[in-house]
Amino acid sequence: MNDPENPCGPAAGLAPAGPFADAERAAIYHAIHTRRDVRDQFLPDPLPEDLLQRLLNAAHAAPSVGFMQPWSFILIRDADLRQRAWEAFSKANDEAAALFADEKQSLYRSLKLEGIRKAPLSIVVTSDPDRAGPVVLGRTHNPRMDVYSTVCAVQNLWLAARAEGVGVGWVSIFRDEDVRALLGIPDRVEIVAWLCLGYVEELYQAPELALKGWRQRLDLDDLVFCERWGEPERTE
Repeated sequence: MNDPENPCGPAAGLAPAGPFADAERAAIYHAIHTRRDVRDQFLPDPLPEDLLQRLLNAAHAAPSVGFMQPWSFILIRDADLRQRAWEAFSKANDEAAALFADEKQSLYRSLKLEGIRKAPLSIVVTSDPDRAGPVVLGRTHNPRMDVYSTVCAVQNLWLAARAEGVGVGWVSIFRDEDVRALLGIPDRVEIVAWLCLGYVEELYQAPELALKGWRQRLDLDDLVFCERWGEPERTE
C-alpha cells in the first residue's frame, strides 16, 4: 500500500508482480516461436482501424532509454507510393545480389524478400535522436541506444501482430536516401524499418530462409558463455 505521507516512496506506482497464468504464459511463448518474416502470404484485405491502433499502442508501449520514446510511425497505404518503394527495393536488391557468388547468388535471386506491393499496409518506423534533447539518461555513453529502443517497438508490434493473425515483413534492402526522399524524412531522423503488414491465412512452420536452405538456426549452447566471452556454460 502506498504511504499517503510519502507519495514518492518505494511503493509509489507499484503493482503486484508474479508469473502469468499458464494459458497467458503459453500464448506469449507461442507468439514468439511462431512469429515469421512474411513476404508472400499477404491477403489484400485492409486492416481495421481498431486493430491497427492496438498494434501501434503495443509498439508505443516498448521500453526506451531515458523514456525518450524516439519512434515515429509512417502509415503507407497508397498503391503508387508502394510501387515507387518497390522500385527502390528492386534497384537495391540487384546491387545486393551481385555481392554473392555462384550458387549463393542463384539462391538469393530465387528468394522473395519483400511484400511491398502485395501487403495492403506499410509502416515505416523511424528513430529521432533529438526526441529527449541532447543529453539523454542512459544514452550518455552509447549513442545508439535510441535506435535499440526503436527496435524494441518493432518487436512489440510484430508479436502483437502475430497474436492478431496479422503478418509482418521487415524490408531492409533499400538505399537510405531513396526512402528518405520518397517519404520526406529529415536527415537527422534515422530510418529503422520498413514493415509490410496484412492478414495471412498461412505461415511457414519454420523460418523461410531455413526451409529454403539459406541458413539454419544456430545451436543455443554455442551462444551461451559463462562469466567471460568464449567460456562455455558449465553443465555440472
